[in-house]
Parts: sequence; C-alpha cells; structure tokens
Amino acid sequence: MSLKGVILLKNYSCGELNKRHLGTEVSLAGWVDRRRDHGGLIFIDLRDREGIVQVVFNPEVSPQCHEIASQMRSEYVIRVVGMVTARPKGTENSKLATGEIEVVIQDAEILNPSLTPPFYINEETEVDESLRLRYRYLDLRRPRMKQNLILRYRVERAIRNFLDSKGFIEVETPILIKSTPEGARDYLVPSRRHLGSFYALPQSPQQLKQLLMVAGVEKYFQLARCFRDEDTRADRQPEFTQLDLEMSFIDEEDILGLVEEMLTSLVAAVKPGVKLLTPFPRLSYTEAMENYGTDKPDLRFGMKIADLTDIAQESGFTIFESAVASGGKVKGICAPGSADYTHKQFDELNQLARGLGAGGIITISLSRAAGSRDELTMEMVRSVAAKFLTLEQIKRMASRLEANPGDLLLIIAGKPEVVNLVLGELRQEMGARLKLADPAQLAFGYIVNFPLLHWSKEMGRWEAEHHPFTMPRDEDIPLIDTAPEKVRGRHYDIVGNGYEIGGGSLRIYQAELQRKIFRLLGYKDNEIEPLFGHLLEAFSYGAPPHGGIALGIDRLVMLLAKEKTIREVIAFPKTQEATDLTFKAPSPITEEQLAELHLCLREED
Repeated sequence: MSLKGVILLKNYSCGELNKRHLGTEVSLAGWVDRRRDHGGLIFIDLRDREGIVQVVFNPEVSPQCHEIASQMRSEYVIRVVGMVTARPKGTENSKLATGEIEVVIQDAEILNPSLTPPFYINEETEVDESLRLRYRYLDLRRPRMKQNLILRYRVERAIRNFLDSKGFIEVETPILIKSTPEGARDYLVPSRRHLGSFYALPQSPQQLKQLLMVAGVEKYFQLARCFRDEDTRADRQPEFTQLDLEMSFIDEEDILGLVEEMLTSLVAAVKPGVKLLTPFPRLSYTEAMENYGTDKPDLRFGMKIADLTDIAQESGFTIFESAVASGGKVKGICAPGSADYTHKQFDELNQLARGLGAGGIITISLSRAAGSRDELTMEMVRSVAAKFLTLEQIKRMASRLEANPGDLLLIIAGKPEVVNLVLGELRQEMGARLKLADPAQLAFGYIVNFPLLHWSKEMGRWEAEHHPFTMPRDEDIPLIDTAPEKVRGRHYDIVGNGYEIGGGSLRIYQAELQRKIFRLLGYKDNEIEPLFGHLLEAFSYGAPPHGGIALGIDRLVMLLAKEKTIREVIAFPKTQEATDLTFKAPSPITEEQLAELHLCLREED
C-alpha cells in the first residue's frame, strides 16, 4: 500500500514526540521494535535512531492499515501516518520518553520486510561476539551500541570545538607514506606504478606533524587514522583513531595543562555524572613503577606497593634472604579485609603470580580477633613464613603496608622487575575482586620523567623508550656519550583507570642531535639518510622548538562508555585475530591483481 499525499517519509523522529504534539498528524518511519496483537488492536513499538514510540492500529480507524500491521514482524522497516493522542489513563510507560502519548495510525506501508535476526535487537542479552561482528550492522541497531556511536561522535565534536577555541587548525596528513622504523610493524601497500616499491600506512603522523611545525603551522591537530600490524587485545586494534596534537614554542607544562583543561571540559560536556579526579596527579616513572608496579596505574584506589627488603633480609627466611643476596627485592601489598581467604583463592593468586614469572606468593593473614595492629600475637598470624619471622618483623611489615587486623599481606621476592610486575597485576586483581575502584570515577594522571632509552637484551642495543624523536632533558644531553642509561627524556604519558590513554614529548628539532640519537640506536650513517633524510633536511631550514601528544580516542570513549574493550566503541572493529567478519577480510586477491603489481606468493615450507 502506498501512502497518498505524504511528501516526506518522516517529518518527526520517533523519540521526539511528547504531549506538546497532541493532535498533530505525523509521518514516521523506522523499524518494528516490538509487536503486540491484542485481538482488536495491534500495538507496535516503532524505533528509529532517536528513540521509540508506540503506534496503534485500530480496525475501526483503518481496516486496511490493521491488515498491513498483521503482516509486520520484528525489524521490518515501515512508515506510518497518524494522529498523536494521549495514552489512556493507566497505560502510560514511564520507561519511555514518549510514554505519555501514542500515534493512532491512519495510513501505513511496509518499506522492507526482514528475516528473523540471528539475535535479539531489542534486548540486551549476551550474544557471542563473533556472531555480533558477523552481523555488525544489526548489532549497531541495539540501544547500547547506538549510544556508544553517539557518545563517540560527541567526544570528537567536543575535542574539535575546544581546540578550535584555542587557535588550533585541523590538518589532514597522508595515509600512504614511507616505511620508517617507529616501534611497531608497518602495514605495507605495494605500488603498481613503482614496481618493487611500497607505501606504508602510518603508525602515527609523527614525522608529518613535526614537518608541519617546520612549516610554521604552530598549532595543529587531527583525528588521525593510524595502523599497526601488531597483536590485538582488549584495548588495541590494527587500525585505530588518535587525537594527534602538536605545538611550537612550548614546554611540557603548556601541553599537560592544555590536555587537562580539554579532558575536564570534555567529560563535563559528554558525561556530566562522571566523577573526575582533579587536578590530574603527576607521578614520575620511577614512582609509578615502585608504588604501582606499572607505568599505567589505576589511581582510583590505593593499595600501594611497599618495599620490605630491609625487614625481610633480617628474617632468616631462606626465600627472602636468597632473593636479597642475588640483588633482588622483597615487596608487598595489603588486601584489606581478605584475611579469611581460602586455599582455593590463594591457589588462584599463586597461579597468576607464577604465570608472570614469580616463584609464588608469601601470604600473611592478620586475624580479625586483634583490636589493633599492636594487639597482634603470633597465634593471630597465619602464614608459612610465621616460624621464620618474629612478631616484631610481622608488625613492621604490616605497619609499612598500612595493614590492620582482618587484612591480608601479599609478598613477592625476586628480581626487581618481576616483583614490580607481579605485584602490579596482583594489585589490579585484588582491586577488582574487592571492588575498590569507584565505577563512577574517572582518574586521569600524568606519568613523567621516563628514561629516554632502554637496553634490549634480545637486540643487543639501545632502544627508544617512546620513539627516536624524543628530546632528552637538557641537563642529560652530555650523558648520551658516557651513560645513556641515565638520560631522561622529555616525554610524558596520560593514564586513566589503568589504561594508557596517550603519550607525547617535546621533540628533537636540531639535525645533529637527532643524528646522534639515531646512531646511538644502532643506525649507521648510510642507513640514516634513506630512512630519515627528509626530516633531517627539514630541521636544517629553521625548525622551531616543538612538542605534542597523541590520545587514543577509542580508549577514551571506552572508558566514558564503561565498556571493557575498544571493539564496543568502534563501528566495524577487527576480531582478536585481526579479521573483519562482516567483510570476511583479509581475503585473497586474484592472480590478475598480483600480476598487475608484479607480485607472486611463495608457499611456506
């Protein structure tokens, strides 16, 4: 049936109708969310992007429309024309924004029927992720996913508006660029016109934004698409979006202050109910590793790591003494209220620790029977280490960990890097088990004073902690030749709720200093020119001091949406195996395409 006299498919959105529209004739279009046949009347919840409205098919108003409605099923695309009326008293639906009204249909049309969907669209039920990604276009109809897309749009709009008000201009940079080593594996694109040569998809616009500073842009930003051929995980995808931002004639404080102001205003605009920790705390890299065991700590709760080495080495406990004798550390955390943990729960924690390289966990349970830490007796302590430790040593450990009766001490002994790693993971695990982090809070923080370099045992050379374009601290530049391990970089990370949200630095802008860093990283002079000659040449033409930061949009929106993976805030993400189930990509190409590119595939042995 065609609708007569209707110019627009829809002149109102379903979600915008309310009592102000009573008596208005409206044209609506959307999807059948639910259908209820009450014998005489047929009720359909009609859904579009803006919401849901109840439409009523009454055979006394239009027998023909009632007959059409009897054919409608879930996810049919329909359009209707009808009159907005008040719902009968007692039938209002307070769960709907449109719950006080309904639309009595006078004309109707099925625009497109639908197969039965492979999962419910109108219910938030658990659905296998591979099925959701196979039918992503259906998954995106679901309310939660739709709201995530809208939230992402609002975040990006707020960022653009803020940076525009601060004098930045948005500049698009190329997707097809040169392959240069920047830390991750490139995606490569063969060139048909230049046989044997390849473009690379950008891991980030790092060198491009530096060239824009040389060009005198001064304040640049871009919501940039980036590509890295690395293993996926909950907060990592092969292709992702980052806010790329660069400024000239600035120092660290200019960038950190700008980003804090931007994120504070952004959260207030898009998620006003979120508690934001302000001002953003700042921790040195050393503080973060020593106190939290990670350079991306969740700052919503305490449970800091404490060093117990000086107490442990006097204990006579072989595990502690041997660790200290070999240059290791003994450190621990306090899990509040967990003294009654069972053997099964201890085994779970031990498996986690051993999986990360520790020999195991030494646990000390402090009985709730004591009124205070001072009232503890050896009978109130449960631990395999109790017969090697004095009561005074246990009390000193408990004091340093700020533990009280009823608490559980988790202690690791071993190499410093292993101890920090394991306790960092145990802290996250116990924080989650004990629900210590406020789910309504967003705790951003800055990590600063990173080392410029780290030594790679596998590669047998120095590698950049951040990337090779990071400016060393001025006072540490003389150490580059004599003590590279002591050189600190002028770079910084921003973390949020246990995730790295972004990172940046002040950049090297002098050609000779950049050459020196390249050489320190193992590049020979005959390699530097073909890889980085374009950048070094640009630095020879009056490059200004500059720096910037890149923030992961996907991770930021994931936190704001309270999702557990960034796949939930990306319209068409890849799976854990980096495949696209909707398009079935990656996929083979034809022999003709390979021939055109002068490529051939070689079978692996």
